[in-house]
Amino acid sequence: MSFTFRRIDHVQLAAPRDSEEEARQFFAGVLGFEEMEKPEALKANGGVWFAFGNQQLHVGVEEPFYPAEKAHPAFEIKGLEAFKQHLDEKRVTYAVDDKLPGANRIYVHDPFGNRLEVLEWL
Repeated sequence: MSFTFRRIDHVQLAAPRDSEEEARQFFAGVLGFEEMEKPEALKANGGVWFAFGNQQLHVGVEEPFYPAEKAHPAFEIKGLEAFKQHLDEKRVTYAVDDKLPGANRIYVHDPFGNRLEVLEWL
């Protein structure tokens, strides 16, 4: 084979037009991701990009917009209990799921209804 996949470069979630500030409040303000500068040629498309560690999450504008209610990115975390307390303080609801053996995990929805999984391997 003459090609090799190396890694996931980024995950993109969809959001409605003009929702960048709401995305900033959630992904930077609640989750603590760092906003990234989008390339000049892509700024006119709307949306906002974030980074955490070596990973990127792009929030892009989609019209018509429909949230991803089942498909989702999964974020591995260290300190899930502390994160749940942080979400409680920010009044962000989440659902605990105990169906994955060897992991503690929750599901949270972004402000646009997209599903996010957050898990800590035991």
